[in-house]
Amino acid sequence: MSIQSLTMAKALNLGLQRAMADNPKVLMMGEDIGPLGGVFRVTEGLQEEFGVNRVLDTPLAESGIVGTAIGLAMRGYRPVCEIQFDGFIFPGFDQITSQLAKMTGRHEGSLSMPVVIRVPYGGHIGAVEHHQESPEAYFAHTAGLRVVSPATPHDGYWMIQEAIAGNDPVLFFEPKSRYWVKGEVDDAVSGAELHSSRVVRLGTDVTVVGHGAMLAVLLQAAEIAAEEGTSIEVIDLRSISPIDYEPILESVRKTGRLVLAQEAPGFVSVGSEIAATVTEQAFYSLEAPVLRVAGFDTPFPPAKLESVYLPDADRVLEAVDRALAY
Repeated sequence: MSIQSLTMAKALNLGLQRAMADNPKVLMMGEDIGPLGGVFRVTEGLQEEFGVNRVLDTPLAESGIVGTAIGLAMRGYRPVCEIQFDGFIFPGFDQITSQLAKMTGRHEGSLSMPVVIRVPYGGHIGAVEHHQESPEAYFAHTAGLRVVSPATPHDGYWMIQEAIAGNDPVLFFEPKSRYWVKGEVDDAVSGAELHSSRVVRLGTDVTVVGHGAMLAVLLQAAEIAAEEGTSIEVIDLRSISPIDYEPILESVRKTGRLVLAQEAPGFVSVGSEIAATVTEQAFYSLEAPVLRVAGFDTPFPPAKLESVYLPDADRVLEAVDRALAY
């Protein structure tokens, strides 16, 4: 493939295809992922290529999907589950947090759980209730789970393969609003390990950090700020649990200011954890309080109000202005 311009959905598709071709123990399961190719067509063509025994259409039962995946992992397989929409993950919550996350610890490390759970998440698609949520903090809080979210097609292609190759359970949150956005994908070089954060734009005045769909918003805000003479450094979190803090801390020690942005509500969130850790470890470098821009602490609203609920470049820039005012 070398370097191509691909949508996130296609990049994920090719990453899944490559993982399945490389290891016959990799199989996929989920609702409508077979002939339909999934609601977002991420699994399109995979059942035709690998057969019904490796790409399984399941009943509408998320608890059953995850429970079956746990059993398959115990028998040496590497199952990849698709949760059709973010809000549908909660029927499988008990299996994920009570069983999948704890199984390796329960067996004192002798039993690995190489299960990947793909979750299309977030807003910006004008969907109905239960189809636009950001539940990543629930799983980041659960010991035993790894939680990641790619923001670009290139990362989607490589991160899904790395998640499948690992021996720990991974919640793989895919920003659904980015499925149709193209970007360059290099199939020869990944550029970053699965659990590393990355500086994607250099700056000197303020550090801004986000993950998933928020990266595009942060880059837009940085472009606008540059026209006004403010230099913003943008960091793509990539991994939500564990968090790679060193690039964040190094940036904050340079800029003295940090703004965190996320689609999820701000209370007891990923942003809250990063704010606390940076304050602990880089307190004497901060010239302003760490500020958070987040979804509001309410259920996700009807589609016509999502533009009010979701952080945009204006809200990010307002926080940047407040940080610079100190």
